Amino acid sequence: MLHEVTFSAHPGTTTALVGPSGSGKSTILQLAARFFDPDAGTVRIGGVDARLLPVQTVMEQLSVVQQNVYLLDDTIEANIRFGNPEATDDELREAIRLSRVDEIIDRMPHGLDTQVGEAGVALSGGERQRVSIARAFLKDSPIVLLDEITASLDPENAIAVHAGLAALSEGRTMLIVSHDLTTIAGADQILVLDDGAIVEHGTHTDLVAGTGLYADFWAERERAQGWRVTHPTDAS
Repeated sequence: MLHEVTFSAHPGTTTALVGPSGSGKSTILQLAARFFDPDAGTVRIGGVDARLLPVQTVMEQLSVVQQNVYLLDDTIEANIRFGNPEATDDELREAIRLSRVDEIIDRMPHGLDTQVGEAGVALSGGERQRVSIARAFLKDSPIVLLDEITASLDPENAIAVHAGLAALSEGRTMLIVSHDLTTIAGADQILVLDDGAIVEHGTHTDLVAGTGLYADFWAERERAQGWRVTHPTDAS
């Protein structure tokens, strides 16, 4: 449960949410997307209480990219165009390029006409993420919500997804939940949550220089990067 959570995500900026599991990060995204409304307090979009806006208006303002991407049992093109069925071919090509989906369709015999199967089973998790990002590009909504989308990606797809996110963030308001601190280190503001409350607030540089949870997370990441598996023959 969230309590006394107050912050503003200004237009064109990136806000990252980090914290232990169960701290309230995904709840904030769900409130922002109006999956449900708060029992107390207000979520505002453009300064207006989201509850006063028609659901269709709210949906037009938002693109949501989640860790577990669900794709339609259709072609890659149809899944991307779902973001904006009225998009031109030029807009489609640009979305494909920026999201690195071009690298996927180039190796598929049927290209954009490749059938992805039920829930996108014919594509890997990272490839589904790229298609989802392409769909967000095509929708071109001013607000993008991202929930742990770089979790469990292989290196190739992780690089492509990070590049797609960097391009997607241009001129858009981004709200990101991620345990991957490299994904959010460049955010304009980082909110650290614990037990449903914001316990730290600042930039990566500010927070990593402190002594709070974020500095602990970063130190743990640095230690983990130094780990290596020792083979029995390495021992003297």
